[in-house]
Amino acid sequence: MFRVERRDTALTRAFTLTELVYHATVRNIRRGHSTGLQALVMNIMQSVIFITAFVVLFNVLGLRGAALRGDFILYIMSGIFLFMTHIKALGALAGAEGPTSPMMKHAPMNTAIAIFSAALSSLYIQVLSMVLILFAVHVAWRPIVIADPSAAFGMFMLAWFSGAAIGTILLALKPWLPNFVRIVNMVYSRVNMIASGKMFVANTLPAHMLAFFDWNPLFHAIDQARGYTFINYNPHYTNWEYPLMIGVIALMIGMMGEFYTRQHASASWFAGR
Repeated sequence: MFRVERRDTALTRAFTLTELVYHATVRNIRRGHSTGLQALVMNIMQSVIFITAFVVLFNVLGLRGAALRGDFILYIMSGIFLFMTHIKALGALAGAEGPTSPMMKHAPMNTAIAIFSAALSSLYIQVLSMVLILFAVHVAWRPIVIADPSAAFGMFMLAWFSGAAIGTILLALKPWLPNFVRIVNMVYSRVNMIASGKMFVANTLPAHMLAFFDWNPLFHAIDQARGYTFINYNPHYTNWEYPLMIGVIALMIGMMGEFYTRQHASASWFAGR
């Protein structure tokens, strides 16, 4: 009957939002796994399997000489890490909580928090996996030397951002076309096994072949990352502005689409029932 009204200040609202994002991020990390550690171990195993498979493939096919002059393992890892963070971010956003999710029935929760926490959980797992793998290689095998670590990490973040931005478009489309979104997500991931350019560098491609790859923001991010990783490689056909521009445009389209979906979900899906 009687209740005390609490007036939230900007500081308390910021703290509440941060707490919600934290708990939603932890929930996303542990989704499908009993603990967060298990999710991390599984992601590390995926990256290690990818790295091992490409090392064996390059050795069997005799393509190792086509790689850059420098640490061959670092060359492979520079492509695998950016590929994994791009694809995982896209998948995390495409599978984030939508406006019809039961989680949205809780008053503080909203789709903006779900989107941000999904992107943050993907980034957390990928950064931690990359750091642990690089540390293990550096300590147990050979020293890892990166020409410009901060700029190379910036390209890693750019691959994550562009993947998350494209994922928001799929998230907005998922309630309307769930099967189509599932197929697009799967096809995009499979195409990027080749189109990402993690097995080669742009400078070695002939001009007529570049057209098959330069549409891909991940191709630009990986090639630029190798330019910052290796002191003797200077990318001529790629730039970091393109994936940034694609990411910003995709994020704006995705957020507008998500807003439209959230506003019209009830009227369109249940009108005929």
